[in-house]
Amino acid sequence: MFYMKSNYSDILSIISKIHADAASFLKTELKNKGYPELVSSHGNILFQLSQNQQMTMTQIAAAVHRDKSTTTVLVNKLIKEGYVECEGSEKDSRIKKIRLSAKGEELSSSMRKISKSLQDFYYRNFNEEEIKQLYSLLKKLSDSFDSCPTDSAVF
Repeated sequence: MFYMKSNYSDILSIISKIHADAASFLKTELKNKGYPELVSSHGNILFQLSQNQQMTMTQIAAAVHRDKSTTTVLVNKLIKEGYVECEGSEKDSRIKKIRLSAKGEELSSSMRKISKSLQDFYYRNFNEEEIKQLYSLLKKLSDSFDSCPTDSAVF
């Protein structure tokens, strides 16, 4: 295969570096804006909640691509800090509905500005066509993992 004969085999390493750099950027910005207790994963959860009136833990976990136990830890931190509220379902006490608090709404607004500054930074050397192409190729790469079972010999 072509990719085995080239230097393209380190694409996932590059993607990992981009992820780490973006998380570091966001953590620094959050600290500078007065939210040192939060990390980028919290921002992703807050974004999802700002797009939906309320969500269950399972829905949040799926939306942020984390397992339910990791998501629970992240959401519990947001509850402790007063950014989100948790309410039990009337139909099933095992289901908890999570929504932004007033404090979370304020933070969500700040997070949008921080996210915008990150996007402006990492797209600064791209034109519109390159951004579309990059998105398309990364989506295609991501989708290829979706079709592979996690218990496969590939993993």
